[in-house]
Amino acid sequence: MEETQKKAPPGAYAGILLAAALWGIIGLWNRRLMAGGFSPTDIVVVRNFGGMVLLALIFAVKDRSVFRVRWEHLKYFFGTGVISVVLFTVCYFSCQKVCSLAVASILLYTAPSFVVLLSAVLWKEPVTKRKLLALLLTLVGCALVCGVFSGGLTVTLGGILLGLGAGFFYALYSIFGRYALAYYGSMTVTVWTFLFAGPASLVLVPGSKTLGPALSQPGMWLTAAGLVVFSTVLPYIFYTKGLSRVEPGKASIMASLEPVVAALAGILAFGEPVNAVTIIGIICVLVGVVILR
Repeated sequence: MEETQKKAPPGAYAGILLAAALWGIIGLWNRRLMAGGFSPTDIVVVRNFGGMVLLALIFAVKDRSVFRVRWEHLKYFFGTGVISVVLFTVCYFSCQKVCSLAVASILLYTAPSFVVLLSAVLWKEPVTKRKLLALLLTLVGCALVCGVFSGGLTVTLGGILLGLGAGFFYALYSIFGRYALAYYGSMTVTVWTFLFAGPASLVLVPGSKTLGPALSQPGMWLTAAGLVVFSTVLPYIFYTKGLSRVEPGKASIMASLEPVVAALAGILAFGEPVNAVTIIGIICVLVGVVILR
């Protein structure tokens, strides 16, 4: 397998941070969709299946070479699409049903820890003091931003296991993605991820009977399109491109910028309250990202 370059170009870091920012604004689309009758699992189906359709249509016209892959490599795309994208979603929403949202969120952001550990085992990537410090700062920052220390949390053993499962499966995108990137370009990896994730979502994610009527409402198609384009397809393209040049551990830690952007989007777009704890959490995440760069 080709080694990730020791010094990644600035554009690779920028792509990862841009991906995190686009994932972070997903609440702008989700809130409008849920207000229109979409369930959280409906949104997952729309994201993954819609992403598959959009990418397939674009590359059927633009560059059909992305569809040509070797049979023995399909396991990597099964990993990124089904094991990572779909299963992390199943675990995450299941965790939200039995635990507080803050608990589910922070357990999801254990993903960088899994990536750093797996990268050290699989590819002997060094676990440096700088990387550990960045990991600690981003994890603490995410906890503060998510409101884990605000009290009144619901925690169960099953919920913790589901949350850790969500973090683990979320982390596996960076792991399977790196294996796939040793043989294919980032666009091919992204397209095939959704060729697996789209159909798998229809089978593994329980949809609701409200999806059809919800989509028929005025403006919902446009909102769903915004979700698919700006908070699904584009961030996966940017992140996968960055992952081709940046160590998986670093890339995953830098993607922890996502909850910071989500918090800022909530404050600016919905007038959500901000307090000192949230600000400290944002600063922790930003410092952690800067340390890595």
